[in-house]
Amino acid sequence: MKANIVNGDCIGYLKSYSEPRLIDLTFLDPPFNQAKKYELHDDNLPEDAYWYWMQQVCELLYQRTTEGGVVYFMQREKNMEFVLRCLRETGWIFQNSIIWKKLTSAVPSNLRYGKGFQIIVVATKGKRPRIFNRLRITPPLPANYKFDRKNGMYVTDVWDDIRELTSGYFAGDEALRRDNGERAHKQQAPIALLLRIILASSQPGDTVFDPFAGTGTTLVVAQQLGRHGFGTEIDPTHVALIKTRLDHIRNIDKVNRWLQDYIHTADLPVIWGHPIHEERQDNVLDLPLFRRTDP
Repeated sequence: MKANIVNGDCIGYLKSYSEPRLIDLTFLDPPFNQAKKYELHDDNLPEDAYWYWMQQVCELLYQRTTEGGVVYFMQREKNMEFVLRCLRETGWIFQNSIIWKKLTSAVPSNLRYGKGFQIIVVATKGKRPRIFNRLRITPPLPANYKFDRKNGMYVTDVWDDIRELTSGYFAGDEALRRDNGERAHKQQAPIALLLRIILASSQPGDTVFDPFAGTGTTLVVAQQLGRHGFGTEIDPTHVALIKTRLDHIRNIDKVNRWLQDYIHTADLPVIWGHPIHEERQDNVLDLPLFRRTDP
């Protein structure tokens, strides 16, 4: 199921949105207004102007979202109160604040504790989500545990097992870079983060939207999981990169390498969708849960 990327501003796109399908899941990861250099965006807006912009986006998303649909709004931890107000005033109902704990060292400060996490606020259109899959994961055993968890553990609102894509060595091969080694985009979300979000809050055939698509990670994951993925991105250079990434899924972007982490999740083959059978990984798919019964 091929994902789609549109070159343009998300507000303009949402205002003219005429697709027959409403949005089931949105991953909202906007520029953080940190004065970073973007070619076609001012990342140093007055605070009031920035949050008015975010409120417009949240309101339009709410109007184009199905009943029970969900938004995951990622932001800096210091902006928690603004995120909650922005969602509340546009009709969204708060469900969770996820703490995404970073695995690399935080920048030290002389004024306050160093920041070691980002927030992801989860909110729904209506009191109950239309889809919520209770994921079970098998993270590394903590130092104070003696025995492995036989059936894994349920995902909580603290995510400390997903490495962020840093600007340095720990970004690994997943981060997209230009020929000179610089990152192709200032903020890149890891495949593992979007995989967890999409698995938890959608099912195959659902519509997944990313209004600030960046390098297209949301769309890359949605496409592999049989969701209708689409997004908007204002920078045509990034749009071209996303199209290439969708046409040629890199090995490092293939979601099936994360199957082992979720094997204890109930109904996983249904939640994961058809890619389980399209790209075999024998060390994982030979388990009884994933064996095919084709004649």
